Amino acid sequence: MYKHFFKRVLDILISGIALLLIGWFLIIVTIFLHFANKGAGAFFFQERPGKNAKIFKVIKFKTMTDERDENGNLLPDSLRLTKVGKFVRSTSVDELPQLINVFKGDMSLIGPRPLLVQYLPLYSPEQARRHEVRPGISGWAQCHGRNAISWKEKFALDVWYVDHCTFWTDIRIIFITIKNVLQRKDIDFDGAAELKAFDGTN
Repeated sequence: MYKHFFKRVLDILISGIALLLIGWFLIIVTIFLHFANKGAGAFFFQERPGKNAKIFKVIKFKTMTDERDENGNLLPDSLRLTKVGKFVRSTSVDELPQLINVFKGDMSLIGPRPLLVQYLPLYSPEQARRHEVRPGISGWAQCHGRNAISWKEKFALDVWYVDHCTFWTDIRIIFITIKNVLQRKDIDFDGAAELKAFDGTN
């Protein structure tokens, strides 16, 4: 009952209240990023697969400029990451606009992280089960190593969550996530890729 009904009710209530309470803060961050990103905009939109692999656009704060070299190629992430962007990323504030995705129903507060659309045909049938639930802002895999574990380990943890999605599991993940954010644990400070790209074998 929780997985198929009450979880969604809680997502709507919590995300709605959170957006009302921190809306002023999100506006301030938006203004700072607008100027820091030198015209590149304050938000980042990207297509990701959601529940049942339905495609939606995830919303995050944009932490880098769109500066390019003389050949028109984007500069390395480390050079485009601004001071404001580094702070926003290191404190996980860049994830907060996803509360809009949660309120809309694209995502849940807790669930497997939404990955790239290009990975969809690479999943094994077991790995593809991660799409049986809505993707989340944080998840079981993020509480157990995040960037320090392999894709196979991450997917195994995602599927474990699908099979063990309960209210108390979600509460546990929320507290671990808050602890990790406060300790700035497993945060990508320099704009490096989250992991080596998944190719179906790693």
